[in-house]
Amino acid sequence: MHNHWGGTLEINGGDSANDEDRNRNADWDRASISRREYENDNLNETQKSWLLGPPDKKKKKYVDLGCVVCSRSALKWTILSILIAFIVIGLPIIIAKSLPKHKEAPTPPDNYTIALHKALLFFNAQKSGKLPKNNGIPWRGDSGLQDGSDQTDLKGGLVGGYYDAGDNTKFHFPMAFAMTMLSWSVIEYEHKYRAIGEYDHVRDLIKWGNDYLLLTFNSSATKIDRIYSQVGGSIVNSTTPDDHYCWTRPEDMDYPRKVQIANSAPELAAEVAASMAAASIVFREDDEYSTKLRLGAQTVFRFARESGRRVSYSRGNPFIDAYYNSSGYFDEHMWGAAWMYYATGNKTYLDLATRDGLPKNSKAFKMIPDLSVLSWDNKLPAAMLVLTRMRVFLSPGYPYEDMLKSYHNVTGLNMCSYLQKYNVFNFTKGGLIELNHGGAQDLQYVANAAFLATVFADYLNATGTPGWYCGNDFFRISVLKDFATSQLNYILGANPENMSYVVGYGTKFPRQVHHRGASIPNDKTKYSCLGGRRWLDAKTPNPNNITGAMVGGPDRFDNFKDVRGNYSYTEPTLAANAGLVAALVALTTSGGVGVDKNIMFSSVPPMYPPTPPPPPPWKP
Repeated sequence: MHNHWGGTLEINGGDSANDEDRNRNADWDRASISRREYENDNLNETQKSWLLGPPDKKKKKYVDLGCVVCSRSALKWTILSILIAFIVIGLPIIIAKSLPKHKEAPTPPDNYTIALHKALLFFNAQKSGKLPKNNGIPWRGDSGLQDGSDQTDLKGGLVGGYYDAGDNTKFHFPMAFAMTMLSWSVIEYEHKYRAIGEYDHVRDLIKWGNDYLLLTFNSSATKIDRIYSQVGGSIVNSTTPDDHYCWTRPEDMDYPRKVQIANSAPELAAEVAASMAAASIVFREDDEYSTKLRLGAQTVFRFARESGRRVSYSRGNPFIDAYYNSSGYFDEHMWGAAWMYYATGNKTYLDLATRDGLPKNSKAFKMIPDLSVLSWDNKLPAAMLVLTRMRVFLSPGYPYEDMLKSYHNVTGLNMCSYLQKYNVFNFTKGGLIELNHGGAQDLQYVANAAFLATVFADYLNATGTPGWYCGNDFFRISVLKDFATSQLNYILGANPENMSYVVGYGTKFPRQVHHRGASIPNDKTKYSCLGGRRWLDAKTPNPNNITGAMVGGPDRFDNFKDVRGNYSYTEPTLAANAGLVAALVALTTSGGVGVDKNIMFSSVPPMYPPTPPPPPPWKP
């Protein structure tokens, strides 16, 4: 037997010697025991554990919650965690919810949006006919209510539409172009118009113009032999009452307003078709109206393409050729065919737009500088750009790829011509590009170029293309945006005159705009044909600001004369303002950036054969 300390433990019951030894050592044993007890009291816990063995484990206490039994410690920590979470997370939320709400101020509109609101109002000021109550121009009223009433084949005459400029003439050719430009800008940038609250307004303006254009030919027929090309007008140096000889408000016109009729109008009819086709896309959700526009466009485009009717609408007409004389019609046919394809999805129009004859006869690939300048007369750069859109977004391939690629290449070169580096066009010292070689009323061409440059940049950006080539030079998209921005900023006041050329924008803008309605007081006095000239010759500001009108602009030396009698400086036009509106909405960042890739193709069928249906189920 062993004890805890080691060695043996033997017990002998009858050994007297051992008893004697034990008695003799009794005192020592008691001292030893006493010392060991003292030492045991001073052992540390670890040492005691060696002696005593492992301590008894404490039993955990549990809480019975009915369906769950958990330890009291776990319950305590769970409740504590929930309480801490409430204090850290829940309490601040409750406090925040109970405080008064302060809405963040919306991002203020940029300068282009502010100018755009005003530029659209110019079209309200140019309306002819019976005006709606919400027209918003207090100094304008009903006018031209007898226009076309002498034409027996017209029910209701030619009431409506827009006056072209500072006169009271309705020129249908630039009017149709202005409507096409407005529609194009809506198709590309509908999201921006919606965001800035101008979507319904611009659609109303487009509808006002196209409703009138529908009156200028028999839009319910499939074949026509005439189109009305103009209402009012004048002959140069006329001495009889007409729209130029008389300085009178449109509301007070009492002189004859002659209607011009064209039995051949290849460029006018094609532009009217483009306007209606583009508008049919804008109004695509209004099936009845969109269809009416589309059918009318088909009729008038067919008239434009008739082989026996290719004489210009303006040739030999003294009421037109001095003002809006057409230099050719092949560009309008390319332009019109492109819009007809987008509106109808009919590939015969795409075949026409990409046929060799149109670019050849329009000299599209000759790289003539003037042909890179978009205007009411030259649609070539816009036609090639809108067809380039198809290539970059749809990639239709054969048989269209070769021609579309050529349009794409020339479009890129047109953009190169706008860059000062290449000296294709001169620039004024103030930075304005001279797209009409230093001639008068340059701003209309500048605004159009700013729009084209921005749209092309947005096409590239939407396809992930960082830039384009001018020969061996590569330019990033930002170069185009910088060009467009610099030109638009010049128009809005960043110029040597520190003057905004858009009426009502900024603090310094033209006050003597060459415009009959704006220059004559709306004081319920009817001024005669010649009596109104006192307002033409006055040196005082116009009594009515024609808000949003972009005037002709400065000369090639950046000088501007705010003189009512000098129309080359101070007269606005419908087509010019359409280009301004398009450029402003393209460059504004209000409502986002970039084009809408899909609206333009809403009527275009798939470019490739559809997937065949699955085979019928197998039957034994």
